Amino acid sequence: MPITNMTLEQAQESMQAKSAELNTLMKEAVRDDGTYDFAGVKSVKDIKNNSDLVKAIRDRNAELDELGEFIQGQREMKQAVRDQEVREKGLRGFPLPGAGDGNGGGGLPANIGQFKSLGKQLVEAKGFKEWHGGSRGPALDLSFDDMLGSDFLAKAAQFDTMGRKALMSTTAGFAPESIRLPGFVEAPTRPIQLLDILPMGRVTQAAVPFMEETTRTHAAAEVAEGGTFAESTFAFTQRSTPVVKIGDSLPVTDEQLEDVALIESYVNGRLAFGVRQRLDQQCMIGNGTAPNLRGILNTAGIQTAARGANPVMDAIYIAIINIMLTGRAQATHIVMHPRDFQRVRLTRTADGIYIYGSPLEAGPSRLWGLPVVLNDVLAEGTALIGAFEPTFITLFERRGIDIQVGYVANQFIQGVRTMRADMRAALAVFRPAAFHTVTDLDA
Repeated sequence: MPITNMTLEQAQESMQAKSAELNTLMKEAVRDDGTYDFAGVKSVKDIKNNSDLVKAIRDRNAELDELGEFIQGQREMKQAVRDQEVREKGLRGFPLPGAGDGNGGGGLPANIGQFKSLGKQLVEAKGFKEWHGGSRGPALDLSFDDMLGSDFLAKAAQFDTMGRKALMSTTAGFAPESIRLPGFVEAPTRPIQLLDILPMGRVTQAAVPFMEETTRTHAAAEVAEGGTFAESTFAFTQRSTPVVKIGDSLPVTDEQLEDVALIESYVNGRLAFGVRQRLDQQCMIGNGTAPNLRGILNTAGIQTAARGANPVMDAIYIAIINIMLTGRAQATHIVMHPRDFQRVRLTRTADGIYIYGSPLEAGPSRLWGLPVVLNDVLAEGTALIGAFEPTFITLFERRGIDIQVGYVANQFIQGVRTMRADMRAALAVFRPAAFHTVTDLDA
């Protein structure tokens, strides 16, 4: 059956079957030194040399990639439909990104706030204009409660020009003017790597309480005429994850504060990005000790296993199956340190043929049909496989990014003010067993 004619469930079943077939092939081909050789392959006919072996692996991997992309698209469409149904029914009591207050009345029109950057919101705010125009108090406090912090993620990664300044010297006569190049050379920093695959939600409380079904014992059985029915047992436990604050700040002089373009550039390019970058890190490795988030890796109940004697690809496949059998979930993503994925990408046969394509090819961004997300917050040697769906994990935002300007200590007499940005968020892992780490990948 063509993939486009499959249902999501049929595609998932096909993906499991083809993954098992590829896993068998690779287990038969792997040698003790970690290279691959055709001699041990029994499950696939007509493999007469390592070139045939590589082709067989690539063909099956390509089929898994196609299935994985189809499944990912179907999940995204289903989620979009669910979100739209919720919006139409007015079930959300919080504002959506650029789409009003979410309750069908009294909110902003859908086109307001949808395209404006955070810096533009600050510059055009009525309070800022009054404060900047002369009625300046000791501090300025602005809030953008109708905006999600995630609305500004794309803008936070952009850097607008800092302006053009003409520098002239008169020490040796009327010298030609030197015009500085627009913009600046940014310092390298870790990009946002995990937030893009985390489902997002909103919360209006100081914590995210939820009920977890901790006992589910089905006793259903055949009953003889006049016999006694078996009795099942179900029990629930309330869980809760706290909302924490993440903030960043930037001291600026009065002269810089009056340069509106510079304010906007720094708000977009530094403060907002810094807050999101820290949130991205906390969602992975936060230790849960106040005021830290509890990241996925420090959540009790996630599955873990050492690679052992298995090749890296085998160990990851075993984790995918463990998630299916123990977590009763379908893994959606594989998160790996770039160095670990490098070793996978460079895997070769015994006579030097690259399994995942020659150096002249771009190579795969998937393993076992699942997209690979490169993340260097993860320690080298550890991979995280998980079902990144709202049923199993959600990142909740209590408040979007809030920008404030004021004095700290003796800044008033120094002609300096402090700009700060902060947001409040909570990470809830509803089913820890839907996530699995594999360690010792670099052994």
